[in-house]
Parts: sequence; structure tokens; C-alpha cells
Amino acid sequence: MDILRFITAGSVDDGKSTLIGRLLYDTNQIYLDQIEAIETSGRVNEDGNIDLSLLTDGLKAEREQGITIDVAYKYFNTPRRKFIIADAPGHIQYTRNMVTGASNSNLSIILVDARNGVQEQTRRHSIISSLLGIPHLVICINKMDLVGYDEATYNQIVEDYKQFSKKLHSKDITFIPVSALKGDNIVTRSTEMDWYNGPSLLEHLEQVPVSSDFNLTCPRFPVQYVIRPHTHEHHDYRGYAGKVISGVYSKGDKVIVLPSGQTSTIKSVELGGKELEEAFAPMSVVLQLEDDVDISRGDVIVRQEDNLDVSKEFEALVCWMNAKALRPGAKLLLRHNSTETRAIIREIQYKVDVNTLDNIEDVDQVQLNDICRVQIRTATPLLLDKYENNRANGGFILVDETSYTTVGAGMVASIVHESELNYMI
Repeated sequence: MDILRFITAGSVDDGKSTLIGRLLYDTNQIYLDQIEAIETSGRVNEDGNIDLSLLTDGLKAEREQGITIDVAYKYFNTPRRKFIIADAPGHIQYTRNMVTGASNSNLSIILVDARNGVQEQTRRHSIISSLLGIPHLVICINKMDLVGYDEATYNQIVEDYKQFSKKLHSKDITFIPVSALKGDNIVTRSTEMDWYNGPSLLEHLEQVPVSSDFNLTCPRFPVQYVIRPHTHEHHDYRGYAGKVISGVYSKGDKVIVLPSGQTSTIKSVELGGKELEEAFAPMSVVLQLEDDVDISRGDVIVRQEDNLDVSKEFEALVCWMNAKALRPGAKLLLRHNSTETRAIIREIQYKVDVNTLDNIEDVDQVQLNDICRVQIRTATPLLLDKYENNRANGGFILVDETSYTTVGAGMVASIVHESELNYMI
């Protein structure tokens, strides 16, 4: 079975944790001791049933305040598919946590309270999902029970969101009216909304295409580890372990190693000690080459016809995650796949208004949770793709040099090739 990774987001108290709890509860994914622990906690809903949000709000502060602070990950499966859920916080001060949870998601569920309609955090999380290139959006209009399952209310929210979404890059947007508290249209279709003819949330999640979300046309294999057993049986063995982040690699492919530019041919593709005819994203495998090539961690193996330029300078959208403001000239560590290098922020070009998607220019600093476009220069050359073309090879993180904490998440927007840099110099 394939795996669907999805995140739930939206405004505070829109019911994200309850929705996930309902999904887990109604698909029989909850252990008996978990239910007993919630029952003994004394937290129940107005109707006397257990508070399903406690299944994901694991931090003590979350239980005390009744909110989500950190990203909680949950796992469940049905006969058709496996799922990894990221429950993101709704408060604006935890937007960076939402970015973390969304970075590897195939689908984003944006909850909207039927009583309140589209709110600032609805727009903010939708824009972040769009900027991160999440291919599928599901807009769950929740708490329909509190508006009497009114079709007109649902239609108005759908129309309002469609007007807003014209500014987004998302092409696959699905609307589902639900009540996470009552279980309407979560796992099974609701009998309270006979005017809705679409699938339940789980039905939709089970049939969303996932395989087409991977880039299979741009082969990228960042080397994570060089395997040299030095045993009598494998005296001359030299394998390169890593993850196929995009594309397909087959035995006999002509490849080139970047940034050195050395060429060779794939001798074998191995997984668990067994040879394969080919490997594709997102498989983790070992490649052997016909020639003894000087390759180390951080190098990238691509097919010869994809001999791309490497560069030390590029522009990127960055979500700033640190309380200390980002300013031009900041020196940071940049981690891209298995490569780490020093980097400098040469220029802040503009900041994105996350409510309107307008660009705010002439900014000299960026604050916590802001999204901005910057120009970056690295100490060593990197093989990059634009994020919109290849999510797996177009994303990176920024790390503080002294504390080694992650301070920013970036998406490559444009690349300045070395030939252009030389001309500029």
C-alpha cells in the first residue's frame, strides 16, 4: 500500500485535533488503554462523550489550555492506504510549526468553522500550503451541526474561499461539509446533509492520487554515505547509499557526479542486499558504479543528459522561524539534502503579506513567522532545482551557526548560474 502524508491546519478552535481523533476513533485505531486514560482524565464534551482532541494534544500545556502547540504526528491505515497525519497548531505564533509539518505533506486539510467562515489563519495556512507546493487541498467546513447543517451557509463559505483561492497556485481543491464532533462526513457519509453528494473525508483521502506527486523526470541522488566493508568477501566493494529524491535510476544508466563532473555507468542498484533493475523516488538504495570515482557525502549523482549547472547563488522564499530578526548580511549554515555549507543573506528583496499575497518591499528585517524572498550566497556550490519544479531538490533549511537550531525553511525560487556570476563579477 502507498502512504498519504497530510496535515490539518486552520484557525484556533476550528476542530483540527477533534477531526483527527474522530478519524482514529471511527476507524478503530485507538487502543483500549488510550480510551481509558481519556475517560479518567475527566475531559468530556457537552453530550457526555469523551473529548477526542486529547488523542493528539499530547503536551501538558496543550491539555491545560485546550489548544495545539506542537505538531503531533499520528499513524493509521485502512485496507486501501496507510496515512501519516500532522496536526498543526492554529495560533499565529506557532505558524513555524505548521511549516514544519507541511514540508513533507502530500495533502493539506484546512478546517473552517461554519459559524465564522474564512478567517486570517485560514488564508495564512492556505497560502503557506500553496507556497510549499502541497498538491492537494481539502477545505473541511466543520461544525456544521452548530449551524443546523445549513446548505446555504456551506455554499457561502465555499464561494468566499474560491474567490480567495484565485491567488493561490493550488489546482486541486476539494470542499467537504463535516462535523468532527458528531462524526458527520468524516468516515461515513452524513444522513444530516442529504444535499451533499460528495465523498466523506476518509473516502476522499483513500482515493487521492499519490504516485503522481513525485517527480519522476528529474533524477537526483544525493549521496549520504559511502559503503566500504573492507572484508575478504567484499574486498573491492564500493557502494553509495542515499535516497532517490526524484527521478528513476536503472542498471546501465550513464551518470555524472556533481559538482566534480566525473562520469561513469551504474553497475548495480541494490536494496536490502538484493539487486534491482531500477529504483525510483522515494526509495532508499545503494548504487554501485563501474568506475572507482571519488565520491563523498553531499555529492549528487544524476544522469549524464541531466548535466546541470551548480551554483553558489540563488533566490529563495524563506519562512523565518527565529525570535531574532533576520537582516541582510546574516551568516548562517544551510542544509540542502545531505550537504551542509555556510551561507550569507545578501539581500532581502521583499516580505510576503500572508493575507493578500502582496509583496511588501523596502524591508530591512524579517520577524518570526514572516515569509520573505531573499538572495543567498553559499561557500560551496550546490545542485539545485526550483522548488516549483522539484520539491525534493528545491527545499533547504537555515541553521544558526552557534546554537545549531533551525531558524528558517527555504524554497528555491531562481538560480544564478556560475557563468552569470563570473560575468557579474
